[in-house]
Amino acid sequence: MSAPMIDADKVAAAAAEVVNGAVPAVPGVVAGITTDRENIYLGAAGKRSVDSDVPMTTDTTFAIFSTTKALTATAALQLIESGDLDIEAPAKAYVPAIGELQVIDGFDDAGEPILRALASDITTRQLLLHTAGFGYDFFNETYNRLATEHGQPSIVTATMESLTTPLLFDPGTQWEYGTNMDWCGLVVEAITGKRLDDVMKERIFTPLGMNSSSFRLTEDLRSRLATMHQREADGSLRPLHDFVPPAEPEVHMGGHGIISTVEDYLKFIRMWLNDGRSDSGEEVLRSQTVEFAAQNHLGDLKVKMLPGVIASLSNDAEFFPGQSKSWSYSFMVNDEEAPTGRPAGSLGWAGLANLYYWIDRRNHIGGYWATQIFPFADPASVGGYLDMETAVYRALRG
Repeated sequence: MSAPMIDADKVAAAAAEVVNGAVPAVPGVVAGITTDRENIYLGAAGKRSVDSDVPMTTDTTFAIFSTTKALTATAALQLIESGDLDIEAPAKAYVPAIGELQVIDGFDDAGEPILRALASDITTRQLLLHTAGFGYDFFNETYNRLATEHGQPSIVTATMESLTTPLLFDPGTQWEYGTNMDWCGLVVEAITGKRLDDVMKERIFTPLGMNSSSFRLTEDLRSRLATMHQREADGSLRPLHDFVPPAEPEVHMGGHGIISTVEDYLKFIRMWLNDGRSDSGEEVLRSQTVEFAAQNHLGDLKVKMLPGVIASLSNDAEFFPGQSKSWSYSFMVNDEEAPTGRPAGSLGWAGLANLYYWIDRRNHIGGYWATQIFPFADPASVGGYLDMETAVYRALRG
């Protein structure tokens, strides 16, 4: 498919207007737009912290949360290509601990979890699709109750204990967004015999030139890190200076653990736009793998709204309400043209601290928007992102 003619200056001006106008509703933002060839916009506005004069810059680092997931999926896809990973096989063949989990069927009168055996084994395919049965405490009442009443640790602790949770349903029967990709990362580690950060560095970061990306918060990455913020009920922003990713996490969390920059992530988006190749032409994924992975693999199941169970961490969240959404390996797929102009069949997702991206392989364009604000689906941040995407498509249409 040949790339359409894109007026880069027009697209860049449209994106820049939205980014520069996002402050002070957000303390700071970095955003970028790329084609399959190059960045056509990369800009920053505001400050790294609401109580600081340090400006937000394009080399600012972010905890990118669930935008990590697509990178972990890419590592898994590479292992499928090499024949080392069978996604239909029980995942316990690679990670025995996942075979020890049970299903929770609610709580008894004493408030204790009612647990039972799984009807079938979890597969890596189900991990990639979020159909294995895992959830998140900030999106699921049962998991939140396990946290508040039974001491289940938060996933931000990046520990095995935080991942060792019962399933919400039998594998393969429902779609529920959760810690699936953290377990998928453990599968990648088991097959390669390496920590996930080292796998990523060797197979993804270095080939793509993502030199400011890691699961480890190095001194260099920390020196450029944007401050996390809490949006209060009155709309004000409170800096969370103590909320810092672990320097050496026990688990390299394949679902949310990477620290990165917008410029780095645009290189990853560009690889997906460029049929699996880096800017230098190095093959990260085969073109057939990219085409296959980008399709809907959920069948009759559909992506559902994410209820904001913990108000400080997430509002109710749904992309393009009323429209059908599916899941690929491992992105959301919008089944219909979105109100922004994003065509049906495009890929995208988001991160808990209001980071958002999309990949439009039809028009050979994609973008990324990064802030550090809780709760998720913050109106100012997600609104700014959607405004940017809309402005880009308006510019593309002329």
